[in-house]
Amino acid sequence: MIRFVIRRLLLGVIVMLLVTIVVFAIFYVGPGGAAVARRLAGRAAPMSTVNLIMDRLGLQKPLLTQYWYFLWGHGAQHGLMQGSLGTDYYNGVSVNSEILQELPISLSLVAGAALLWLLMGTLSGVISAVYPRSFADRGFTLLALFFYSIPTFVLGLLLLLVFFYLLTTHGVPVFPASGYVPLFQDPAQWFRHLLLPWFTLAAVSAAAYTRLARGSMLDVLSEDYVRTARSKGLTERRIIFRHALRAAASPLVSQFGVDLGGAIGGVIVVEYIFGLPGLGYSALNAISTQDLPLIIGITIVGSAGVILANMLADITYAVVDPRVRLR
Repeated sequence: MIRFVIRRLLLGVIVMLLVTIVVFAIFYVGPGGAAVARRLAGRAAPMSTVNLIMDRLGLQKPLLTQYWYFLWGHGAQHGLMQGSLGTDYYNGVSVNSEILQELPISLSLVAGAALLWLLMGTLSGVISAVYPRSFADRGFTLLALFFYSIPTFVLGLLLLLVFFYLLTTHGVPVFPASGYVPLFQDPAQWFRHLLLPWFTLAAVSAAAYTRLARGSMLDVLSEDYVRTARSKGLTERRIIFRHALRAAASPLVSQFGVDLGGAIGGVIVVEYIFGLPGLGYSALNAISTQDLPLIIGITIVGSAGVILANMLADITYAVVDPRVRLR
């Protein structure tokens, strides 16, 4: 198991290194050092800022040297390997400070939505498998098809229309339209502001888990060891949740790693609709203002999140299915 974890960690490091090469090639390889510095500084920045960027990043030097500075820094400018994402010259602050301010909002959204879609999808899939062709099975199938076919931004707007606008106009202001309250400042308001965004992000993914869990559970429930457990007098609840569900969880864990990483893309839309000032909302603003240092920082952090999510899914998959450790 330890060797399996080490292999996955080394693979994650290699992938992250490839990401930094691609990001560097996209944003730094250009017609010349002055042009790259001007793009990083912003169109309205004075020439003194452009010259400062060229000196800090070594943009007048060969590309390999520039990439080395990008990773390890140069002079007073720290690099990625030293934990620095650079300076946001457009706003005059470090990229680290901006991301640290916005990251808890995006993490709260992704973590809550992931837990919600995993619980909703797995529970509905198990019920559908235990009672196949029943009213509950057909109902969950219908809901899964509905949410799977509706775009995230449409669902978010529908939820705002029903649970914010209609309820508020009728004197029942249960949900706010936008904004964010930190967890440790007011947990109840934190939950209230995130409930609709959680459901918006979770509904589409939960639909896929319903079908995946149903199919996997149906296969497991027809196995000989399940019939043997029933013949020994084990309770149905114990058979389903202690034996069948664990055996059926392997495809769910694999899908969860993919969806958790992919949720970063969905966060951009959801944060914008609900006015959550997280990384996705900040990325849209940075693109509109051409704030390249902040875009680079968000890209690096987002890529690291995707890689970490898939590494954790691989390790969890190995715990659920010990045969994976031998690969």
